[in-house]
Amino acid sequence: MARKMLDCREMPSESGCTLTLIGEEDEVLRAGAAHAVDVHGHTDNQELRDGLRAGLREPVDTPTTVGTFVQLIELKTQRFDDVAALDDQWAKAIGDGRTARWAIRAADRDRADTYLEIVEFPSYEAATANSQNPATSDFADRLAKLCDEEPTFRNLDVQGVMT
Repeated sequence: MARKMLDCREMPSESGCTLTLIGEEDEVLRAGAAHAVDVHGHTDNQELRDGLRAGLREPVDTPTTVGTFVQLIELKTQRFDDVAALDDQWAKAIGDGRTARWAIRAADRDRADTYLEIVEFPSYEAATANSQNPATSDFADRLAKLCDEEPTFRNLDVQGVMT
């Protein structure tokens, strides 16, 4: 059985909990439900279990390999905090439709108001599915309004990984 992950940082919460669980799906659901009851005061019922199941995704500890797909997005904006908030809103809106495995948000030290987002997908097809999700379309429209210039997208097939 494939390993799955739940990350409290991706769940609606007022506590700011940072717990991440990784393991077999049934193990993660059991531990996640126990954590939600014990720490967050939820009731262990079908609604909770369905919500946890919807939050399951591939663990981020899976290494990038040849054949994966990386998208590099360059942004020029003076409203980076708004862009970061929009990224977080997108992650919640797309939910289990998310096909991105991990992402990095970075500031360019040499060019003011220039930022890069590097996003890894298991494949080009997974990236295409992500792009076709209505949550991503809404995100892209809203992102363009926060940028000083049109964002630049680079679509990269991973040819090699150095460690």
